[in-house]
Amino acid sequence: MTSGPGMSGLILEEALLWEKGKKGRSAFSMPQQDVPEADLDASLLGAAPDFPDLGEVDVVRHYTRLSQWNFGIDTGLYPLGSCTMKYNPKINERLAATPGIASAHPLLPELSPGMLRILFELQQFLAAITGMDAVSLQPAAGAQGELTAMLMFAAYFREQGGQRRRILIPDTAHGTNPASAALCGFKPVPLRSGPDGILDPATVAAEMDEQTAGIMLTNPNTLGLFEENIRAITDIVHGAGGLVYGDGANLNAVMGIVDFKRCGVDAMHLNLHKTFSTPHGGGGPGAGPVCVVKRLEPFLPVPRIVKTAQGYDLHSDAPASIGRMHAFFGNVSVLVRAYGYILSMGPQFLKKASQLAVLNAVYVREQLRDTLELAYDRPSLHESVFSDKRQHAFKVSTLDMAKRLIDHGYHPPTVYFPLVVPGAIMIEPTETECKEDLDRFIAVFKEIAREAETDGERLRQAPTRTKVRRLDETRAARTPCLIG
Repeated sequence: MTSGPGMSGLILEEALLWEKGKKGRSAFSMPQQDVPEADLDASLLGAAPDFPDLGEVDVVRHYTRLSQWNFGIDTGLYPLGSCTMKYNPKINERLAATPGIASAHPLLPELSPGMLRILFELQQFLAAITGMDAVSLQPAAGAQGELTAMLMFAAYFREQGGQRRRILIPDTAHGTNPASAALCGFKPVPLRSGPDGILDPATVAAEMDEQTAGIMLTNPNTLGLFEENIRAITDIVHGAGGLVYGDGANLNAVMGIVDFKRCGVDAMHLNLHKTFSTPHGGGGPGAGPVCVVKRLEPFLPVPRIVKTAQGYDLHSDAPASIGRMHAFFGNVSVLVRAYGYILSMGPQFLKKASQLAVLNAVYVREQLRDTLELAYDRPSLHESVFSDKRQHAFKVSTLDMAKRLIDHGYHPPTVYFPLVVPGAIMIEPTETECKEDLDRFIAVFKEIAREAETDGERLRQAPTRTKVRRLDETRAARTPCLIG
């Protein structure tokens, strides 16, 4: 890490915090004990952490200051492609924090009929949005949703009396797909996309055989392109007895527009923490429900939330099920936010959200096409992928431009992904950004491109206005500091 004014300021702040402590100060008052003291097993005890003794005001000011240095969707445009970092209505935060919901005890389902009803209806909503037949809300994130679907594929083929070993994965799929397949005993087989950025059915046909379980297809793919050959591809896979998994992480582009069951998809996951109103990032929480067609329904995780004559219940009598993927009902707070979002939007405005997401992305693409190299010059959806090809002549890279965006107050977009585009710059503005904010972002990117031609060193030194300067990435990789 290189030093600079911002770095020294950060070190000074941290040093002052530690030096502030005075022995005996405390930020809280311990309530009077109302139980007798007991000796703890000495093996459970260890050295106390070396924390300073601070008063409440010291702690509050420290963490408030850290929050003011942070960047979030509430403070600015977050054009992070492939992760859909969008603004979410705050009303859904209040819904998730409702005492009767937040305090519902998962071990007492018979005392939580309202909670079970919310989750059952959410299952119905997600099935309707995707066109699929049945849903499990258990998976805790997109990657676990993928894993769930692959476990179901494996269980399905075991029941069919066969053990298919391979799974096809295009180079425009999300990066976790191969890992999810491999964990379930499948060998990932990479497929190259065509020169137009989408998959050619002939490529699938050449690899699909009786040892291949199926394909994991991201649609729209990571280039922001719709796999327009999807029906031909799914027919090829089904014709060879395989199954089709649809990575639904980019649903933000096609809600209310695409019926995935009619496309031939057998199972797909959704990222509720991206598309359906939960703040995304920071390590969680997430939710990656899996939606399936009828023939895969017996393999869904248990317990399942079902409607009975008496109300709602958790049902576990499913001999073919892959078992439990998550404790209790899943990440309920995320599910409740999604439920509130869907109810408040309704079918008309869920579709409108996708249309505006595509409109905003296409607007950015057209405004920047003369500034950055467009990786695939063809109609795209919710995100646009550029490259740094035009800036190479000035020895300026994607990373340099991304770091310079920080100096202008913007979080950088996704860089160097997808891997099929060298020097990739993936921009996803989402549906919640207005034209004026997009215009300011576009103007800044154009200014950075001009700087690349006239003052490339400024970009190579960026960012210069942050608390911490740019990492020495080679040194950080070779000699990482793993101790705080």
